[in-house]
Amino acid sequence: MLTKKLEKGLKDLRLPTIRQSYQKLSAKAQGERAPYEEYLYWLIDEETENRKERRIQRRLIESKIPLTKELENFDLKRLPPNLARQIKSLLGADIIDNRENLLIFGSPGSGKTHLACGLGQHQIKEHDHRVHYTSSTRLVQDLLLAKQTYQLPKHIKRLISYDALIIDDIGYVQQSKEEMEVLFTLIADCYERTSIILTSNLPFSKWESIFKDPMVTAAAIDRLIHHSVILEMNVKSYRLEASKRAKELKR
Repeated sequence: MLTKKLEKGLKDLRLPTIRQSYQKLSAKAQGERAPYEEYLYWLIDEETENRKERRIQRRLIESKIPLTKELENFDLKRLPPNLARQIKSLLGADIIDNRENLLIFGSPGSGKTHLACGLGQHQIKEHDHRVHYTSSTRLVQDLLLAKQTYQLPKHIKRLISYDALIIDDIGYVQQSKEEMEVLFTLIADCYERTSIILTSNLPFSKWESIFKDPMVTAAAIDRLIHHSVILEMNVKSYRLEASKRAKELKR
């Protein structure tokens, strides 16, 4: 009777891990003659860890980050030592907590997207941050649709609710001036409110081709580089190197 009441109480309190493990831990506590406080700590610790794992999994799914692009399988050895050290310095929570931006530049195949996604996953797993990934093309399409349906402020507010936004491959595909105007609106609204992790194959000197207007270009760059870390991925294409190795193995 008591067991049923206990399990009902744990169910009502939404403590599924304790409900599942309290009997096993009770037997352990009795066997080790552990004090009540220690037994209670074991229960709370298991419940807390289980909730943390479930929350991380929810946030990884919510983030839309390609989950195969982890830091664990990003090859730091192919980078110059100074750049590798700079990347390692970004593993703490400070860059997100301080609302700083991370701007990653490099040629196609240099690993920009993989690095941005890996750092985003790391922030979710290790620092409990909420991160959202999108390509720049998809982002401007969504922003433009929101503007056309008079939902732009609401849509931007939702994006800013994340601790960090990953905007991948800005400038890779040329968009219209109207599309770039809504992207600038987002960048301006994110300023000092949420972090932007951005990748691009175009240096700032060529960003006028993205935003179409010199004043808008200067304003966008100014907001992005203030409170920012810039990574220059001046390395050979990883995909090209992998293709060459595959061909050599076939010989």
